[in-house]
Amino acid sequence: MSNGAATLEAARTAGEAGRVSARGMRVGFSLGRMLAVTRKELQSYFAFPLVYILTGLFAFMAGLYAWTDLDFFETIAFAKDIIQNYWQLLFTDIRFCLLLTLPFLTMRLFAEERKLGTIELLYTYPLRDGEILGGKFLASEVILLMMLGLTVLYPVYLYSVHRFPLFPLVAGYLGLFLIGSAFLAFGVFVSSLCESQVMAGIGTILPLLFFWVLNWNETSFQGNAIEALRSVSLFDNFGTFAKGVIDLNHVTYFIFFVAFFVYLTLQSMEARKWTGRR
Repeated sequence: MSNGAATLEAARTAGEAGRVSARGMRVGFSLGRMLAVTRKELQSYFAFPLVYILTGLFAFMAGLYAWTDLDFFETIAFAKDIIQNYWQLLFTDIRFCLLLTLPFLTMRLFAEERKLGTIELLYTYPLRDGEILGGKFLASEVILLMMLGLTVLYPVYLYSVHRFPLFPLVAGYLGLFLIGSAFLAFGVFVSSLCESQVMAGIGTILPLLFFWVLNWNETSFQGNAIEALRSVSLFDNFGTFAKGVIDLNHVTYFIFFVAFFVYLTLQSMEARKWTGRR
């Protein structure tokens, strides 16, 4: 079953539930209808090889970084704090692995529907835009958690041979989840604008790479410009999590970032009604 057909099946199932509960009328946001879309999106994900390829690529890159970072830590900084050396280095590298893989996960969510021509039919079902978007976004979050779950094997193994404080580890994984969610939110928004999956993938990864390297050359900026760039940079806001610290300001920043692009995606979906775009 294609992704578009799977999503339409989710819409039909959820729509029937909505009609029964509302006596033929589409009512407010329904968690049940959103979860129905999520379930069918996940079935669609696992029916095709893309998610297995991306997960395998992510696991390979993260595993390679885990091994090389540990070798570096043992060779160069063995006597130093594991948090300020190994974990910070590893979480920063895993962040890069997410950047390279997640855009290819989100590129299909709306762009493929347009390519297959199922997006118009999807919108005819009694589903609110928020339920469709929420279902698709939640399904991608499940894949993100699955990918991060594969990396838990590294700290579990290290903890068996070398005890270390667990809180910094929790902070690091919270940071990875937040920055991964930010990548997903931005990718879903770009996918809602594109009709080509390739364009959606490239249109997601290139801006994220640009903002990642924007403040690398600090000498190119003067005054408070570099501080302003750091304050809005996804990657600089992730830095404290990699150091084992949970800063509520940075948590708020990521929540706002995700909410902002979810809002823009809803506006993009709403725009189809007055622009004639599918």
